[in-house]
Amino acid sequence: MKVASIQLAAGDWTKEEQIQRARELIGRVGDADLILLPELWTSGAFAYGRMEGDAEPLEGPTLAAMREVAREGGCHLFAGSWVERSEEGLHNTAVFLSPEGEVLKTYRKIHLFGYESKEREMMVPGDSPAVVKTPLGTFGLATCYDLRFPELFRALLDQGADCLLITSGWPHPRLEHWKLFNRARAVENLCYLVSCNSCGEQGGVRYVGHSMVVDPWGATVA
Repeated sequence: MKVASIQLAAGDWTKEEQIQRARELIGRVGDADLILLPELWTSGAFAYGRMEGDAEPLEGPTLAAMREVAREGGCHLFAGSWVERSEEGLHNTAVFLSPEGEVLKTYRKIHLFGYESKEREMMVPGDSPAVVKTPLGTFGLATCYDLRFPELFRALLDQGADCLLITSGWPHPRLEHWKLFNRARAVENLCYLVSCNSCGEQGGVRYVGHSMVVDPWGATVA
């Protein structure tokens, strides 16, 4: 299985410009079987002032664009997350697509970030782990701050996951925490972990990048 993690930079782009940037970068990947995007990449994980305006129903323009990307590339796509608007409010929702552009699984982030963050104030948390079975393997889905809660990953494993996929907007200065938790979640569950984190700087927040692939021994292989 060939995996590509698109470490998309956050910045002062519009949602439409970010969608186009994502499409261009994914188009340069080549023959990847699985592609990952970061957390809240259409706005930026800490761009709270624009999230209400960028929010859309699940079946909105972002999903429509990602469906096309998956079909054009003939790949599975963990399309990161964006702000979903539902009758209950706003959600940090990640989406996993098939090579045919079918939504195989959605995941609303369970553990919302509260420290120096408005995510917990603005978003409605999810309430169930997300596992998706594909010809490539069975993937457990998680988002950023979820990494600090090992019980979630044990639940994913209990539901059959043999590889963990993380979409993230992890900021400076907690780089060492990021690297530690990526490796810890892999080794404690004896499975592969693939993460995709934002990079760049936005509104005074610097994202640490360092997207990685970790093997079941906890070794960073990419």
